[in-house]
This record gives sequence, C-alpha cells and structure tokens, in this order.
Amino acid sequence: MVRAAIGFFVLAILAYIFGANGIAGVSMEIGRTLIAIFVILAVLTFVMSLITGRSKRL
Repeated sequence: MVRAAIGFFVLAILAYIFGANGIAGVSMEIGRTLIAIFVILAVLTFVMSLITGRSKRL
C-alpha cells in the first residue's frame, strides 16, 4: 500500500512538471488517501497486538 502511495506521489510530481495539474491533483489525493488508510491500519494493528498480548512471529 505504501508502494502504491509513493507511486501516486511520483506520478503527481511528474504530471505537475509536465503541466497536467488536474491529473497531479487527483494523483496527490489518491496517494494521501492511501497513506491515511495505511496509518490507520498500522495503528489499529499495533493497538490490537497490545490488547491481546499476542505477537505474530514468523
């Protein structure tokens, strides 16, 4: 998910450089949304592991 967000941020920068401001704005919003979802899921996973006391060992 983070890799996709970084890809959208790079696409937004390239689109802005080439003058496609509409595509740059949409790409930036998608990247921002993906980062927000990632952070929320990471925090929820951390809190659940603290509550349950389990650790997922590979």
